[in-house]
Amino acid sequence: MSVLVTGGARSGKSSFAERLCMQRSSEAWYVATAQAYDDEMRERIGLHQNQREASGYLWHTLEEPLALPALITRMGEDHTGTSAPTILVDCLTLWLTNVLLAHEHEDEQILQNHMDALVEAIKSYPGLLVLVTNEVGDGIVPEYALGRKYRDLAGILNQRIAVICREVFLVTVGIAIELKSKEYRL
Repeated sequence: MSVLVTGGARSGKSSFAERLCMQRSSEAWYVATAQAYDDEMRERIGLHQNQREASGYLWHTLEEPLALPALITRMGEDHTGTSAPTILVDCLTLWLTNVLLAHEHEDEQILQNHMDALVEAIKSYPGLLVLVTNEVGDGIVPEYALGRKYRDLAGILNQRIAVICREVFLVTVGIAIELKSKEYRL
């Protein structure tokens, strides 16, 4: 079962996703997609690591900035016949940033192929998969082309993943609302 958790910056989405994993399983794999390019980012990553350690919950941490679809697929296949582990991915928009920057000057179809692979990996994962993403479409239109491309791709990716997830939570000011049960269908 896949669960998507979205919200703006500092909305509480990561904390909510962690608590959700703690409520639904006895241990989980925390897959971090962030890359520490500067001291401030290293400090943020360290803070998140310390908070998870202090929780008393059994977290196993993996860092995977680019090959996320392959990692999810492999973790699902490694547990054929046994229950697949709970995975928390934090976060999809950082993964998308990494992929976009790695393939910035290549054909856009390559980006679509990465997003397709991620969607397929999520659809086929046999265990609980909690995915954190940022809602980036509520802000101003970015001034530069790469920013607009990123914003558009993030919106498309989030929509595609929301469709295949059983639950979708929007977190704002630390409050989570489950959206799928409230969805108005045409």
